[in-house]
Amino acid sequence: MNTQEDTLQQVKDILEKYLIEKKLRKTPERFALLEAIYTRDDHFDAETLYVEMKVKNYKVSRATVYNTLDILQECNLVIKHQFGSKLARYEKSYGYKQHDHLICMECNKILEFCDPRIRNTQSMIEELYGFKIENHSLNFYGTCTNDACDGKRNR
Repeated sequence: MNTQEDTLQQVKDILEKYLIEKKLRKTPERFALLEAIYTRDDHFDAETLYVEMKVKNYKVSRATVYNTLDILQECNLVIKHQFGSKLARYEKSYGYKQHDHLICMECNKILEFCDPRIRNTQSMIEELYGFKIENHSLNFYGTCTNDACDGKRNR
């Protein structure tokens, strides 16, 4: 079983290899951002990541955050989501199994779920259409049905 430390080392190795291959600088800020991303368990936006790095006294600019997120997308270490708003959200992708999302339109909470029936449907579609699906994105938009919804409390 992979520990968080093992995963961190693996993603650092992937990033380092990518940076060497693309002849990009291996800056401490890029690796600090990667570590900050891989020690969290949620979806985040670039501004939140920037503020968290500043609070931890890392000297990173917004441009560094955005450029690093672009690089991490290119080497498949993060996934960018648009979730129906103007604000892009990100999540780590290395070692994560395929999952789908429930997005509350009231409080913007994002819940992840995995249902084996979706994988079965994907396999059936591949067979039916002679198409190899590499990944998919399925997002359901609605509202939380519980009273704890932040959007309902703020009305």
